[in-house]
Amino acid sequence: MKSAYDIIKKPVLTEKSYAEMANKKYTFEVAITANKTEIKQALEKVFEGVKVDSVNTMRTIGKIKRQGRFSGRTPEVKKAIITLKKDSKPIPFFEGMESEEE
Repeated sequence: MKSAYDIIKKPVLTEKSYAEMANKKYTFEVAITANKTEIKQALEKVFEGVKVDSVNTMRTIGKIKRQGRFSGRTPEVKKAIITLKKDSKPIPFFEGMESEEE
């Protein structure tokens, strides 16, 4: 069994993810082999009091990059967009970061 800290790698902090924090949607980079159930259980274990409503995942294939005559790929990434339930506590790592658009 994988550790919860092996499944959740790091948060994704972009303008789009900041805008979604007001709707209780958080974005994380996760392990490529992790499925939605493992991601949900890992988040609820790492952040106490957080109740996950849904998990949406996406995989991006690495782009081909060239340096002279040598070519290689950037790493593959899997992102998970987590939606919390209405009665859930917010994730403490992100508190104070969400933007209140008016």
